[in-house]
Amino acid sequence: MEERCSWCGDDPIYTDYHDHEWGVPEYDARALWEKLILDGFQAGLSWITILKKRDNFRAAFDGFRPEVIARWDEADVTRLLGDPGIIRSRAKIEATIGNARAYLKIAENEGFDQFFWRYMDGKPLQNRFRTLAEVPASTPLSEQISKDLKRQGFRFCGPVITYAFMQAVGMVNDHLVTCPAHDRVARLA
Repeated sequence: MEERCSWCGDDPIYTDYHDHEWGVPEYDARALWEKLILDGFQAGLSWITILKKRDNFRAAFDGFRPEVIARWDEADVTRLLGDPGIIRSRAKIEATIGNARAYLKIAENEGFDQFFWRYMDGKPLQNRFRTLAEVPASTPLSEQISKDLKRQGFRFCGPVITYAFMQAVGMVNDHLVTCPAHDRVARLA
């Protein structure tokens, strides 16, 4: 019997995210950057908290346009610290501005999408986990990508955050094999 991965529970926002976004290969550079930033904001919190605030984040961070955010200064940090619709962490907000600058360098040098997908030779890894206990929190590859991101100037991108990002953007298919989304996502690869 097929059943959805249990980590998303039964909250409609979470199940919709699981069913339609999580694990679907994403190749758009701006969308990849947004997801990496949101995963950084999630550090220490639950993903459902971020999902419920995602539209607020998009509004507060100007649609996650790194070319705009890279020019922000202390006045923008102060403005965001006063926004109750987002996670008001000075460290995470300042990291996002710095990450926008790092994004622009990577985009200019090789393309932000290419930066990630070259690790996979352009194809998602198809895992075949049967239980959530088998799914790792990080892998040697997420550790390497995390180190490479940090070398480029990124913050809030440790190996666990990086692996969560890899799962979310479909670099790895970690839907359980008992989940109907597993095969659907695998066919997208």
